[in-house]
Formats: sequence, structure tokens, C-alpha cells
Amino acid sequence: EVAHRVNAVVLDKTGTLTTGRPVVTDIIATGASEAELLRLAASAEKGSEHSLGEALVREAEARSLKLETPTQFQAIPGQGIEAKINGYTVRLGNQALMEAGKVALDGLADRALDLANQGKTPMFLAADGSALGVIAVADTLKPDAKDEVAKLRGLGLEVVMLTGDNARTAAAIGEQAGVDRVEAQVLPQDKAEVVRQLQEEGKVVAMVGDG
Repeated sequence: EVAHRVNAVVLDKTGTLTTGRPVVTDIIATGASEAELLRLAASAEKGSEHSLGEALVREAEARSLKLETPTQFQAIPGQGIEAKINGYTVRLGNQALMEAGKVALDGLADRALDLANQGKTPMFLAADGSALGVIAVADTLKPDAKDEVAKLRGLGLEVVMLTGDNARTAAAIGEQAGVDRVEAQVLPQDKAEVVRQLQEEGKVVAMVGDG
């Protein structure tokens, strides 16, 4: 009854438009060696079910790095994680997480911005309040994603991409996919609110994805 009136489609980015299997693309180490930066980040994410964390662990294992098991672990929604490793308090996440911990980023923020503009997700790593570097992870578009988006738009549908990524990363990926609109930095619990906003604009909305 309703499907024929749908005029907007909301697509989850991860696993719907993208492969859902991110890989580490860049490691910028300033306060530790590249290997140590990756080792700490992967140790903090050990046991994580988040796709970005899994990418770090896979890369560390590929480099035969010895991972530690965190003695404490806390996920901070929309920002990243905090873990205790060998007595160090390790924070891994976005700029908001670093600002909340009063971590000075110096030139790392600009480097992260460059990575985000390339469609990558930069993650800052700090130990005991000192920034050690940035690791970028990218989740590539599925081979047919752009064509499928074009088909949807060809049917007269507005295509909206929904993601927790920062605005710059999301905009770069949205441009690659050819979507009409990007809703970025959306926490999982807020996805339904985005759909409600579209409905308030008078749109009949279909949602595709696991969000």
C-alpha cells in the first residue's frame, strides 16, 4: 500500500553502500614508532566488534605484532574507546574524544583533516593524555554501489546516506557513491530521528541497512 509512494531512500553506509570490511590505509606516528602506535591501537580494540577495530587488529596481526589484553575497556558512543593497557590509559577515537581528554593534537588535526577529505576515517591515539599519532581506516564502496544509487535516483527517489562518520569523510564517500544527501555523525540511537525529520519534510521513506 505504501511502497509505491516512497520518494526517499535512506541507506546505511557501512555494509550497505560499502563492503563493511575496512582496511588500514595510513599510519602517522609522532609520539611513538609506527609499529608501537598500531600495536597499542589494536590492543585497545582487541575483542571489539566494531568494524574499524577489527581492521586495526587484522593489520597488527598481519605485521606479527604482539597484542596486549586491556585490563579495562570503555566504549564512548560517537567518540571512540578508552582502555587500560600495561598501566597506560589509552584513548582511541575522533577529535571530540581527544578534546574531552584535553589532549593537545598540534599538527595532527590538519593531517587527519587531509585523510578525511580522501574519504578515510582518521582515529587519534593518545596514551596518558599525550597524542601519539593518527591511524586512518577506509571502508571501500561496493563495486556496484554507484550504479545502484544511480538506478534509485533514475526512479525519481531522493537517496540519503546515513553514517556515524565525520562530515568530511562522509561527504567524500557520498560524492563517490553519487547520493543526493549525506547525514553524518549520526549515533546509532539517532538514526530513527533522521527518518522522522525526512517524514516531517513530507517524504515517504524507505530505510535500507542494519541501522
